[in-house]
Amino acid sequence: MAAPTISSRARSHLRSLAHGLKPVVQIGAEGVSEAVTEAVGVALAEHELIKVKLGQGFNGERKPAARELAEAVEADLTQVIGRVIVLYRPRPEKDPRNKDKRITVPD
Repeated sequence: MAAPTISSRARSHLRSLAHGLKPVVQIGAEGVSEAVTEAVGVALAEHELIKVKLGQGFNGERKPAARELAEAVEADLTQVIGRVIVLYRPRPEKDPRNKDKRITVPD
């Protein structure tokens, strides 16, 4: 599955939805590791839209790390603001458990 293609209007909508969210994954000194990628993948499967925090120990560049993480989990890099990354990956339509929990994104 490839990363979703999101319009600027849809990205703006997702940023507004993410405003009140708390980070669910934190990246430490090890950077974007396999464990972080796996945790982010699980969080995206559960929530679709998440925040990831770059912790105090993270010494890399924020935007390249955010792009690397988004590519690794096949998600849209919705926003990087300060030390917080917002990622979006829609749930599969085939999953009946998530039918009414999906985020509706404008065209």
